[in-house]
Amino acid sequence: MLSELQIENFALVDSESISFGAGLNVISGETGSGKSILLQAIPFILGEKLKSQVIRSGAESAEVQGLFSL
Repeated sequence: MLSELQIENFALVDSESISFGAGLNVISGETGSGKSILLQAIPFILGEKLKSQVIRSGAESAEVQGLFSL
């Protein structure tokens, strides 16, 4: 199970971390608050190669980290 997601310089996000608990987790917020960006980061922790288009403007690199509990 994905326990925590950390992203840096990904799309429009400078730095963000979100923790997930056991059971149902809901991501909600206003339009433009970054919900889709969090979901778009997940394939990169599963091995997809990071494309230069997702690196935040002005940054040299982006980083996506996931913490899994077994």
